Amino acid sequence: MLGPVILAASRSDRMRRLISAAPVTKQVVDRFIPGEDVDDIVPVVRDLAGNGLELTMDVVGEDITSPAQAAAARDAYLELVDRLKPLELGTRAEMSVKLSMFGQALEDGHELALKNVRPVVEAAAEIGTTVTLDAEDHTTLDSMFAIHEELRKDFPQTGCVIQAYLFRTEADARRLAESGSRVRLVKGAYKEPASVAYQDKHEIDRAYVRILRTLMDGKGYPMIGSHDPRLIAIGQELAHQARRELDEYEFQMLYGIRTDEHLRLAAEGHRMRVYTAYGTDWYGYFMRRLAEKPANLRFFARSMLTKG
Repeated sequence: MLGPVILAASRSDRMRRLISAAPVTKQVVDRFIPGEDVDDIVPVVRDLAGNGLELTMDVVGEDITSPAQAAAARDAYLELVDRLKPLELGTRAEMSVKLSMFGQALEDGHELALKNVRPVVEAAAEIGTTVTLDAEDHTTLDSMFAIHEELRKDFPQTGCVIQAYLFRTEADARRLAESGSRVRLVKGAYKEPASVAYQDKHEIDRAYVRILRTLMDGKGYPMIGSHDPRLIAIGQELAHQARRELDEYEFQMLYGIRTDEHLRLAAEGHRMRVYTAYGTDWYGYFMRRLAEKPANLRFFARSMLTKG
């Protein structure tokens, strides 16, 4: 019930100021966002990789209002690629990008976002890794999928994200599975109207399983983005039914959530990728993490009460 309220708060400047000013906030945010710049994040990358985990890295920030800010976001990712190069991790450390950061919502935003993301994808390929295009609200998806298709012409390993709660996603999954794409499936973390998205948790879970079956039975590479033990078990069973080897799909979870499960899956031989975000513009990302799971909200509220 609180999810839509929290998502609305993620768009509120007043709530941003209130939460950002709370003394305890940084301590709680650090659970999900382990650093503010690339110097902070490199040791985290080494630590996770040393424990047999893989990473997808996100430079947080979405409120882009000028082409100059979009170019700065591009440059932040290029700096990340440069710092990853000597670690020689290859695809064990990829990147996730939100096209809104690259100017998608600005005038001529589709062309601007494509122009800005292409050099990041090129640079990633040069060090042996790749990029996944994150999904945002439903109004941005046609542009995201078109950019994904364009990038795959030269960089076929470019991935994308689909969201189980949207009605359109089952059709998107069939198309992507047939094309052999790398696809991360998540439940969805934006406030969407009932005209385009399931609102009931059980309906979302059922859609997730249907879509995951499509991906597992297809020609692509499924990436299971979930912390739900039941969906993780179902994912393993669907992979078995599709006769996939352990390196033909992977699990993805957020940094700071169910870390014991990260290590357990990796120890069993699964590819386990940790979604690791960093940066100073953390507010929107942080609020969506609270909205996704009641336990995250309880953790934040308890910390505010005991330390604030």
